[in-house]
This record gives sequence, structure tokens and C-alpha cells, in this order.
Amino acid sequence: MYCGAASGNEKIYQEATLQLADWLVDNDLELVYGGGKVGLMGMLAGEVRNKGGNVHGIITQELFDRGTAFEDCDLQIVPDMSVRKKTMLDLSDGCIALPGGPGTLEEIIEAFSWARLGDNENPSAFFNVKGYYDPLKTMFDQMTSKEFLSSEDREKLLFSDSLDDIREFMENYVPPKIRTYTNN
Repeated sequence: MYCGAASGNEKIYQEATLQLADWLVDNDLELVYGGGKVGLMGMLAGEVRNKGGNVHGIITQELFDRGTAFEDCDLQIVPDMSVRKKTMLDLSDGCIALPGGPGTLEEIIEAFSWARLGDNENPSAFFNVKGYYDPLKTMFDQMTSKEFLSSEDREKLLFSDSLDDIREFMENYVPPKIRTYTNN
């Protein structure tokens, strides 16, 4: 799960975070996330734990030293962000992004990019709360129309405000074919 270390300025983002936490627990899904106790990250982890769900936090040593860790979970402290991101993907069966900032965006995009390279078999989806990710969806559609992203690969990335749609997408997901190149 990727989400902001801030809470956003609209209540709907916090409400969607709690909805997602409840959905995870109701569907017997464990939370794997960045290990923080602040913003939507902390809200998500706290709600999952309060509902009796399992939480796996992966946090860098630097962020742990700053006192940002949510410690009521299976917490792993790793040396840097590269290890954190790889560890999260290795522990996960799917990647979902709630609204967030540059870090959230960078991590979910990297997960999708790695899928296209064959380094991540997990589906990637944007929980598109109140159209938060609509401009990014438009950008991915433009990548496809300009032929920088194949339509087959574009179908491997979901933008939805429905957790039921996200679950169906993830249950039926088939990773992209590994890209091949020809010498011209």
C-alpha cells in the first residue's frame, strides 16, 4: 500500500483510508506499507490494527530514527528506500495507491514499471478517491495514444474509486509480457 505521510486537506481522503483499512480486514488481506505513523499511512495502519488485521511495516533506518515508525506491527527496519521498495514488493500480492504526494506516486509508478520489465508480478491500482488521480490517468492514456506505452500494458494499470473493482482487477491480473527488443 502506498499513501501519504500527510492527511490531505479534504475529509474524503481520511474516510477513504478508513474504508480501505476496513476492506482489507473484511477480506482477510494483510497490510504491507511503508511503516509510518503519520498522515494517511498512520491512519491506515492504526485502523487495520484496531480491527484485528495484520500490518507489516517496512521503514528506513533514517525515518525510524526520526521517530516516524508505527511500532504496533511487524516492523522491519531497512537501510534505504531502494531496499524498502523491493522488500515491500516481495512481501505483497498487489499494490494500491491512496492519494499522496511525490513519494506515493514514485513508488506505485516504479512498481508498475518493474512489472513491465518482469521484476514485479504484482498488480498496481490507484484508489482514485474523488478523481484525485484523474490527471495521471489522462497522462497514461496519452502515453498509450502516442505509442510510448502499449495498450496491452496500459490495461495492466487500474484507476478506480471502487474497492470491489480493484479486488476484481487484482484477482484476474496477469502480469505484462516481458518486453523484448530487436536490433534495427
